[in-house]
Amino acid sequence: MTTAPTSRRPLTRSERLDRLPFTRKHGKMLGASGIGWALDAMDVGLVSFVIAALTVHWEIGKGESSLIASAGFAGMAIGATLGGLLADRIGRRSVFALTLLVYGLATGASALAGGIAVLIVLRFVVGLGLGAELPVASTLMSEFAPKRIRGRVIVWLEAFWALGWILAAVIGTFVAASGPSGWRWALAIGMVPALYSLVVRLGMPESVRFLEKQGRVEEAERVVREFEASAGVEPGGAVAGADGPSGAVGGTAAEPVGGIWSRALRARTAGLWVVWFCINLSYYGAFIWIPTLLVERGFDLTKSFTFTLIITIAQIPGYAAAAWLIEKLGRRWTLTIFLAGSALSAIAYGLADSEPMIIAAGCALSFFNLGAWGALYAIGPELYPTSVRGTGTGAAAGFGRIASLIAPFMVPVLIVGGGQLLAFAVFAAAFALAAAAAFTLPEQRGKALVE
Repeated sequence: MTTAPTSRRPLTRSERLDRLPFTRKHGKMLGASGIGWALDAMDVGLVSFVIAALTVHWEIGKGESSLIASAGFAGMAIGATLGGLLADRIGRRSVFALTLLVYGLATGASALAGGIAVLIVLRFVVGLGLGAELPVASTLMSEFAPKRIRGRVIVWLEAFWALGWILAAVIGTFVAASGPSGWRWALAIGMVPALYSLVVRLGMPESVRFLEKQGRVEEAERVVREFEASAGVEPGGAVAGADGPSGAVGGTAAEPVGGIWSRALRARTAGLWVVWFCINLSYYGAFIWIPTLLVERGFDLTKSFTFTLIITIAQIPGYAAAAWLIEKLGRRWTLTIFLAGSALSAIAYGLADSEPMIIAAGCALSFFNLGAWGALYAIGPELYPTSVRGTGTGAAAGFGRIASLIAPFMVPVLIVGGGQLLAFAVFAAAFALAAAAAFTLPEQRGKALVE
């Protein structure tokens, strides 16, 4: 009996990337993106220490403190949305480098601010760069990571946030708290991203999927071959079976493209926006104010900053746990569990009335909250097709930044109305709502990105 020949089709470039192991070239790209991510975190983290220092040295009130913090978040809301749109039009790498340059220069200029008004304006410009960088970086890395470990790779990327925040805590403790001009030197260090932007622009590849959409197929092929060579894999390849429908990759049907609010995408967009809004409200409401709240409870600047540094270190095991669970339990369950843990930890911190309780509850909040951030950044780019992936992730981040804009003003009101317990009870409720919304998102573990 004669066996009918099996038809074969060539692998798409996306499939060729998905079949690769994690190579040295992936590692270099993760490191380059991660350093940018860490510098971003350092800049955001420094604000909380600068605000606490200015309350002592300039005797600024809660209203002015809130304006300084919120100006940056207003910029981040706009930057995230515009950055995503630009990433789908001029490329992920170009936007990533541009954002590093913008916020690095603006942070350095902030060190020279002679008054609150100038500082507020410069923090807004800083926010434009910061807001655009994060969703663009996660989108770029998602489009190169092999699908079987894509979620874990993005959590690794997000884990660089902990390194940046720890660096901010170290700078805050030993530089910002060193004297009346310490905060200026702390911000001057924030110029590092401007220099690093040149490294990013010259050393990182552009997204293969973006290049194909732009018709730059020769450049896309060259990038794929470089990754294949790094893995010791022969270029090209084929799989058994008839060609699938146009746009299908790895058996995953392509979503119809009609914007992120099309019928096929609107439910996931709504769920993602709710998670982004609630996690921003609670994270920035808590962590921007923790150093200042500790000072108000009678701790001096050095002790307050030291407590914050200890709490920040707990982010690292949180990321490690999320990186392991995201490929074991999946994105949806991991995100939901860590958000629920964040809600319980926020209640515990609100009730904390001794130094050991403050540190223990703060560490738990840091562990669960940042693990949730890692899972969130992993799941976002997977929800959208290539043509709107940057737009989808950027718009969700931009909407979330509205909450981070509100949070600095909300916290003083809550503290006056019901003390620290009321403030952290509100954060816990927001985390719980985010957990419910996260559970509505589709599970994408092991699936190829939709073209």
